[in-house]
Amino acid sequence: MTTTAQPSPVTSPPGRAARFVDRVVSALLRRPEETGYTVTRGVRVPMRDGVELVADHYAPTEAPGNGTVLVRGPYGRSSFFALLSARMYALRGYHVLLQSCRGTFGSGDTFAPMQHEIADGHDTVGWLREQPWFDGRLATLGPSYLGFTQWALLMDPPPELRTAVISMGPHDFHRAVYGAGAFSLGDFFRWSEMVAHQEDTGFPAAVVRGVTAGRRLRPAFHDLPLVAAGDALLNGRGPWYREWASRPEASDPLWANMRLDAALDRVQVPVLLVGGWQDLFLDQTLDGYEHLHRRGLDVALTVGSWTHTDLMGKAGGTIGRETLDWLGEHLAGRPGRRRPAPVRIHVGGADSGWRGLPEWPPPAGEQALYLQPGGGLGAYEPAPGAPAATFTYDPGHPTPALGGRVLTGANGVQDNRTLEARPDVATFTGPVLETDLEVVGRPVVELAHTSDNPHADVFVRICDVDAKGRSRNVSDGFVRLGSPDPAGQDPAGQVVRVNLDAMAHRFAAGHRIRLLVAGGAHPRFARNLGTGEPAKSGTALRPSHRTIGVDGRSRVVLPVAPR
Repeated sequence: MTTTAQPSPVTSPPGRAARFVDRVVSALLRRPEETGYTVTRGVRVPMRDGVELVADHYAPTEAPGNGTVLVRGPYGRSSFFALLSARMYALRGYHVLLQSCRGTFGSGDTFAPMQHEIADGHDTVGWLREQPWFDGRLATLGPSYLGFTQWALLMDPPPELRTAVISMGPHDFHRAVYGAGAFSLGDFFRWSEMVAHQEDTGFPAAVVRGVTAGRRLRPAFHDLPLVAAGDALLNGRGPWYREWASRPEASDPLWANMRLDAALDRVQVPVLLVGGWQDLFLDQTLDGYEHLHRRGLDVALTVGSWTHTDLMGKAGGTIGRETLDWLGEHLAGRPGRRRPAPVRIHVGGADSGWRGLPEWPPPAGEQALYLQPGGGLGAYEPAPGAPAATFTYDPGHPTPALGGRVLTGANGVQDNRTLEARPDVATFTGPVLETDLEVVGRPVVELAHTSDNPHADVFVRICDVDAKGRSRNVSDGFVRLGSPDPAGQDPAGQVVRVNLDAMAHRFAAGHRIRLLVAGGAHPRFARNLGTGEPAKSGTALRPSHRTIGVDGRSRVVLPVAPR
């Protein structure tokens, strides 16, 4: 066997353009630079099985001794990731090792998402211990997949680790893919197709691919069977997608290295968690905070009115400032900027702004709104015998997804009027609010629901309707029903309970609250075929006719903030 000589690492200072961007970012962050830096590109880090991973080492030109930051991810080490994950920290006196995960951007072996991150993370720390510039103080940071690699290291935290900053990152990937009860088709096929092609072309072509993704990916979302349709578009790439879409059980060995809940019990260092109300990993961010808080750990939480892709936009400044302040206190040992509160949340809607809380969730009362005949929503139970609402869900023409906690595309808050006008959607709208109403926490929807087909989904959404009739989504919930229930024989319907996404929103006086009910949100959740066939191979389709009872059992329960 012959081996190819690898180029030697090259050390150089940043170029003029990079320094200009650094100065602009520092001004926006309102955090002064402390030193210059150099970059050693192409550092090769050996793993226990002989594979070498490629990293770039950012080193401060002066030696303030602030410690080392480890950042591990699969998306490359180009200017954007270097700017957000390395350069701004090197300018404040931290050594930064920005490493490409196995099988990506020059690192050896084949990319198998999340399968090797536990071992590779620990082997990287072992290599760091041998470097003359490493002073024994370590932190980790990064968003999304870069957050998952941090949880992987926290499965057995190294003694050098001082703190972690995890932004919009999951600790249980199976839960992200199947936690709602259905395969998250849109998010994880889009991600698979993106990653499968991310090293093919330069940035301009990648932008074009992103713009044309909706049209290009439509066959994979709508053709059947689901796995074969995805395979046809991936054309031999992204082999993990077939496995994800075919093996839904959490107990399947496929998911063993992707379910890192144990890290929540093993971490002992301070952790800053950052989430977004419209981020697809919001539930895991909040649950992670609550778990660590119950343990008495030094944990802080920031949640903004952001989507996952806002990491590259409006969320970046807030996350950057909070991360720098957190590292200054917990890694560099300079507690000059302490958080004003352990929990910071952005409340959207009327009088939007940041709130400081001692913990999450905050104390809240309950306000129930009952579904009314004729599509109303009110504070009082309707009179007996009120006519029910009905609609038909046809998997051949599935109710589309619009906005919400999805990865890309039309994500986040959207105007829902076109969705609400569909015949396969039922809406219930409350009266005009006389005063502002602030809702903070997790709403619950209970529906007296009947389906003539036991294989059915229920999707619900709370919207804020303004004086002009624009209906903007605030919180969603989804459940998959699968087997006949004796209660379903009751003409009034079984009561289906749906826990919605956590929210922090102030409904303004003059606005109205609306509940949307549908039989799906495709391709955010792979459609229910209505036959009980496995999603991976099913081809037959059977519609379901739904009835929503308006009898006092169907209601929305809102966690209302104290006045």
